[in-house]
Amino acid sequence: FTFSLTFSLVFLSLIMMVVIRYISQLLVWILTVLVIIGSTGGTGVLWWFYVDHRKALNSNTTSVFGKEVASDNVKALLFYAIGATIFTVVLLLVMFFMRKRVALTISLFHVAGKVFIHLPLLVLQPFWTFLCLILFWIYWIGVLLFLGTTGTPVKNNSTGVVGYEMPGPLQFLVWYHVVGLIWISEFILAFQQMTIAGAVVTYYFTRNKSQIPATPIISSMARTIRYHLGTLAKGSFIITLVKIPRLILTYIHSQLKGKENACARCMVKACVCCLWCLEKCLAYLNQNAYTATAINSTSFCTSAREAFLILVENALRVAAINTVGDFVLFLGKILIVSCTAFAGVLALNYQRDYTVWVLPLLIVCVFAFLVAHCFLSVFENVVDVLFLCFAVDTKYNDGSPGREYYMDKALMEFVENSKKMGWKKPDDGDGREMKPMVS
Repeated sequence: FTFSLTFSLVFLSLIMMVVIRYISQLLVWILTVLVIIGSTGGTGVLWWFYVDHRKALNSNTTSVFGKEVASDNVKALLFYAIGATIFTVVLLLVMFFMRKRVALTISLFHVAGKVFIHLPLLVLQPFWTFLCLILFWIYWIGVLLFLGTTGTPVKNNSTGVVGYEMPGPLQFLVWYHVVGLIWISEFILAFQQMTIAGAVVTYYFTRNKSQIPATPIISSMARTIRYHLGTLAKGSFIITLVKIPRLILTYIHSQLKGKENACARCMVKACVCCLWCLEKCLAYLNQNAYTATAINSTSFCTSAREAFLILVENALRVAAINTVGDFVLFLGKILIVSCTAFAGVLALNYQRDYTVWVLPLLIVCVFAFLVAHCFLSVFENVVDVLFLCFAVDTKYNDGSPGREYYMDKALMEFVENSKKMGWKKPDDGDGREMKPMVS
């Protein structure tokens, strides 16, 4: 059961990527309508199941044990139905207030769809990244086992278990190994972001799309390996420096559970939240720094500074476009999770002798969200890269002879829509040309 649902959600995620590729211009409204239908329909089905199971409970055809199981199922269905109703109402209210801003993301989504048409192998990036992470984690566990057995063997006479006493230097190696786990994992994720950024930047700043290299993704990977590994190492190391204290404080907070010192728990939790927010901000800045590196082939610090200044200059656009785009993609994730959960509820409804509904549904829904996040995060990354390219393009070009825009026609329409909305174009900068990408 669980395997079939997880396979279906992977297939559903691939279908979502195909939809993004071919009908990106209508994607926003299609997702909005589907989420409305899915959320309201799912809520109605849950209430219908609740009424149906309650009627079955009131009948006297079941045994005492069967009534206890049916009563638990009725309570669970009532809880699910109430939760789904609250979620649907909140979701509809949010979509109502964001309806005007959602229209402004169509241009970016349309161009992102064109990117996937010209660069279809971008869809496979989560697979390669996941494969690299799995191989690295297997290697890391193997090295950890070797480190754990390098000490002096000591046998416990009472239990007969042989343990290993590690000397001081080897204990420090274990902590070094743990830091390496976080750092290299972040490095692999950063490599994916840099690869996507390089390929999308090549697409955006190529005026004649027919002259795009035959293998832009492989070219981006080769360029990253040759020139920008230091940039990725520095960016991932910064994330590691923030993540390690957060993990340590999270462990301390877990150890303080049940203790009487509530003030200490509150302070630790506040520190964890602050470090989490800092980590997310740095991760977003790193992603844009990688894009700036792909555009100008500058160092990490220079690229981070340029990306930060551009984002500050376009703060309103970032808030009105990028955030709404993330929200729309979040709706796509909700759609995938909702469809998977709906299929699970239908399957379990025909197996009423199955007493436990919560655990398999929760596992499948969590896994569905993770898989959907892996796929749609690629599209989200493409949209973010396109937005930064668009901001750089409008900063250093104005459409006059010699300073023509690189942007797509859909983004040109977006510029006109931005003027109608009263958004001011940022300063034109110093008029210098952007540096060409290293080929």
